[in-house]
Amino acid sequence: MPIQPAQLAALMREVEQEDPIDFADLPFPEDELRDLVANHLCEMAAALDNFSHEDRLTTLLAVSAKLVLENLVLHVQLLRRHGLPVGENVDALLQRLRKGPDSEK
Repeated sequence: MPIQPAQLAALMREVEQEDPIDFADLPFPEDELRDLVANHLCEMAAALDNFSHEDRLTTLLAVSAKLVLENLVLHVQLLRRHGLPVGENVDALLQRLRKGPDSEK
């Protein structure tokens, strides 16, 4: 049986204990936002039922990668907007990106 939205929202809260999300002053209750995202992702996963296991994993990995990239971009934009330095990990990543793909060789 596929995961249900309430189960996914509970897992999200569990993961957030290690890496909390700063909801700042958003005018929405945190649990409602989690429920909205959990519902959307469960609907997306259900739409992949006809995909092969490999295609389903690849699609979910692509969606995850896009979300991580979007989060990185928004994080850096927010820091720059407030004149704050980026963390060491983000700075190292940005330095690698500026040098290009051949810089790791």
